[in-house]
Amino acid sequence: MPGEEQDRVPALELVGLVKRFGGRPDGRPVVDGVDLVVPAGAVLGLVGPNGAGKTTTLSMATGLLRPDGGTVRVLGHDVWADPRRGPVAAKRLLGVLPDGLRLFDRLSGRELVRTTALLHGLPRATAEERTQQLLDALGLADAAEGVVVDYSAGMTKKVALACALVHAPRLLVLDEPFEAVDPLSARAIRELLDGFVAGGGTVVLSSHVMELVERLCDRVAVVADGRVLAAGALDDVRRGRTLEERFVELAGAGGAPGGAAPGGGLPWLRSS
Repeated sequence: MPGEEQDRVPALELVGLVKRFGGRPDGRPVVDGVDLVVPAGAVLGLVGPNGAGKTTTLSMATGLLRPDGGTVRVLGHDVWADPRRGPVAAKRLLGVLPDGLRLFDRLSGRELVRTTALLHGLPRATAEERTQQLLDALGLADAAEGVVVDYSAGMTKKVALACALVHAPRLLVLDEPFEAVDPLSARAIRELLDGFVAGGGTVVLSSHVMELVERLCDRVAVVADGRVLAAGALDDVRRGRTLEERFVELAGAGGAPGGAAPGGGLPWLRSS
């Protein structure tokens, strides 16, 4: 059946993805041949230490940063094969919350979400309706007329998520969506993501909070030094341990550099 065949197309497929930036001391790429497949309907957590290449990988996967090599497919659309058309086709299916997102923050929250909807080609009535629904769902209705520049960090994150969702994407890519978000806001975001996935959507998110990834995700990819060290179903990657324990094992973070006493921190900080 054609519909069944479409369902089997991965939501996101990265093949041999490479990105180099000048000035790296060892000369290696920041992203060094990343291969990753995210099935449709999955919630995948991308975890790794600072500098692992997570943000760079997600930027290339979403058409924000051109790779030096490799292939990105979003629901079968090759993002970089034709730079004029590939990203356009893929971005209709994508909702993106990048790291360090710059917003038109002199607009009100309502204006920002509504304008994003209109830029995606939604009819004005639909844009108005979805904007109100998202503001309500994310607890932003009372602040909807305030300008975004005056929002807290958590509110800014939520209004940016509303912009990522307003055109009803099929793949949502979120870079640190829970950073600087209070527990109540985090709960609202989780509930919204649960509903998105229940409706057939796919989520890829990066996070440093292992417990959060374990709670939200059914798949995980561990990245370090620009490479995927392990990827697959959450239980398969954990191998009977917590994700944090498995992450430390894979990323090799168990050493004690710089003269620190193993398990004892820095000896010169002790009071006796």
